[in-house]
Amino acid sequence: MDRRPLGTAGPAVSRIAFGNSLTAGNQLDDEAATACVRAALEAGITTFDTADVYADGRAEELLGAALASTPRDQVVICTKVGRGAGGQSGGPGGLARNRIRERLDASLRRLGTDHVDLYQAHLHDDATPLEETMRGFADAVEAGKVRYVGVSEWSAGEITEAARLAGELGVPLVSNQPQYNLLWRVPEPEVFPACAELGIGQMVWSPLAGGVLTGKYAPGGALPAGSRAVAAEGGGVSLRRWDFLRDEVLERVRGVERLAAAAGLTLPQLALAWVLHAPRVTCAVIGASRPEQIGRNLAALDVALEPELLARIDDVLGDVVVRDPALTLSVMLRARRAAAAAA
Repeated sequence: MDRRPLGTAGPAVSRIAFGNSLTAGNQLDDEAATACVRAALEAGITTFDTADVYADGRAEELLGAALASTPRDQVVICTKVGRGAGGQSGGPGGLARNRIRERLDASLRRLGTDHVDLYQAHLHDDATPLEETMRGFADAVEAGKVRYVGVSEWSAGEITEAARLAGELGVPLVSNQPQYNLLWRVPEPEVFPACAELGIGQMVWSPLAGGVLTGKYAPGGALPAGSRAVAAEGGGVSLRRWDFLRDEVLERVRGVERLAAAAGLTLPQLALAWVLHAPRVTCAVIGASRPEQIGRNLAALDVALEPELLARIDDVLGDVVVRDPALTLSVMLRARRAAAAAA
């Protein structure tokens, strides 16, 4: 699989990465989760994404065990820090210097490695001075426990200031990990341009909109048993992408599925090819609940999208596409906290 540098100073990552946020240690048993990682390796994926809070650390343990027999220099292992215990978003002090040190050591133990290739700040922490957070990341790099650092779901202004501070410490910010797909284009107006100017690469998550762009959710139908939407609801997870389960959106998605069929593609292949076609996207993180899903979706790597098809997709989706930069997750959570404090 083709690999590309993540930003101007980051590691070479496979165009598609494997992520285990909603599967390993949560939806899947250990055997199935391990089988998916091995299928990813066999398909040529070299980049693996996880976080310390996924399944309360179990996702890191399973990923580390599944990669244990693979030479360490042949994979890029990425994890994140900064969300509160139990998956609570943006816990106060989640990016404090001592918290970074403690959580990183715990992640390394679970992953069974002495370093991670990319360590990303999981949401912005308003309770901690940004200088302290960047100093904590610089400590980790200087200790040899982290090779590169980045952020996930930060606003353009937050990224710009973090990049300035990190540069002053000699530890450049190389990556941003936003949600991005056909339906959710929130990073386009502000985040992507800011990152391009700073030389920061995009390693996007949810390219299939949490399964909505696989076609498995039917307008007017019940949520399929075992689906990610059911898992998210049952686990108390509140993400904007589940707004896409409205019948209006699902009807438009059906229209895109017809365009995919006419082009000889499945809907997920077209959706993933669209994300990879975006000039500012270096890498797209996919998940899987079955090993065979990975091979089918990787066909997107060979798809060239013509301008006419891109225009038809936009026409079909119309105004259900979300573009408002105020819906960047860190901004949205800050507004939610401010509203709660004022109530």
